[in-house]
Amino acid sequence: MIKLRPYKNCDAQYIVSWITDEYAFRQWSADRYNHYPITASDMNLYYEKDKDNANIWGMTAFDETGVIGHFTMRFPNDDQDELRLGFVIVDNLQRKKGYGKEMVSLAVQYAFEFIKVQKVSLGVFQNNIAAIRCYESCGFKEITTDQVESYLCMGERWNCIEMALKK
Repeated sequence: MIKLRPYKNCDAQYIVSWITDEYAFRQWSADRYNHYPITASDMNLYYEKDKDNANIWGMTAFDETGVIGHFTMRFPNDDQDELRLGFVIVDNLQRKKGYGKEMVSLAVQYAFEFIKVQKVSLGVFQNNIAAIRCYESCGFKEITTDQVESYLCMGERWNCIEMALKK
């Protein structure tokens, strides 16, 4: 059984260890970090810049064995009627056990029941089929946007799919 708690700096050592190649790293972080690999200190420095921003925070998923997942939550608009998930990752040794679905489902439940938003959204690269399937299994649907979000990753242009789940 997975539980959620706020992200702590000590979680970074586990999270960065799950990223074993640059391709997976870029699927997780796009261009948010300017080098690979990153260290726990790099991750904590990245999050440090938002420590006083009440509109974004990190969450950690754990079970009796320890830290097994991580994601961020943020309000993408001033209305605070939508919560956006980001940096979603599960320990690569724990994949294919349903932990990703359970973690995302808990995040959605938290967003709707405790934060009282009307919508949860996220962006995922088109080339991240496993993540797309996970989000779909949690009820997320692809939505059409006027402009496709894209990033230059590893010398290629990667397009995002926008997904959302309404209350």
